[in-house]
Amino acid sequence: MAVRKRGDTRKSEATAAASSDGVTRGAAVPSTVPVFSTRRIVVRVAVSVALLAALYVPAWWKSESVRTFASRDEVLAIKSETVQCSKDYVNDRRLFKDCAPQKCGRVVSDSVVTTEETDALLNLAKRGLALSHSDGGASILDLHSGSISLGKKFVNVYKLLEQKGTTLFSDNDLKVYKQVKDKIRSLIGFQFGIRPDTLHLTHPTFFSEMTVRPAVTVHDEYWHVHVDKEQYGSFHYTSLLYLTDYNADFGGGRLVFVDGSRGNATVEPKKGRQPWPPLLCHVSLALVCQSWAV
Repeated sequence: MAVRKRGDTRKSEATAAASSDGVTRGAAVPSTVPVFSTRRIVVRVAVSVALLAALYVPAWWKSESVRTFASRDEVLAIKSETVQCSKDYVNDRRLFKDCAPQKCGRVVSDSVVTTEETDALLNLAKRGLALSHSDGGASILDLHSGSISLGKKFVNVYKLLEQKGTTLFSDNDLKVYKQVKDKIRSLIGFQFGIRPDTLHLTHPTFFSEMTVRPAVTVHDEYWHVHVDKEQYGSFHYTSLLYLTDYNADFGGGRLVFVDGSRGNATVEPKKGRQPWPPLLCHVSLALVCQSWAV
């Protein structure tokens, strides 16, 4: 009997298997798997990377370009940062040496106005705005000029009260209002290195309520980017006092400082918080140098 090598045995078995299934193993079997060239693979990878970048970069840029300057969850005694002054203030420094800003910045404080004071002011605002409202999303009550929103216009709240034969503001209401105004004026003087007695309220100074009703007039469009000094002319310092809480009493309403290439800095409303350079109720106080006081 002839001796066969192990390799010969495997070869014979392979030949037998080929004969049994009708396929000749020596012939090349057509492949169903596509063959990609290196160039096509590189192109597809590049396209995939580009698509991922298109989705990721805008989201990253959005998150990086908005920063929270003051969160509602923080309790801030004082938080401030300096910003570059506008050229508008250069001439004011010559005219009003005692009180025009020598430096510019923004300040936030949660420690100046008490809870009792904010409750009293919120109660006052609610009673006032219960008399009349704007048809749109923003209603105001200005105690100094007497302006109050009514439909698509403004009327005098004191004449409205006279027609109704009622009163609205007690001596205690006005006392609290003055206390808060003086506290805020003192803090602005301290932060900007000026004497508080050189600062006086200008106008408009008002309570405002923002709601989800759509805008009806231009006065309802409170969300436009603006500069108070350009819009009102006489303003040197602007203060807001929030009377309600972000994400508790309302949604939205954050104050946004637009800082150009630095991105946007946001302040989340918090009851009793005062930010300087609102779905919420707040008091807006504008301060002007003494020579411009009306």
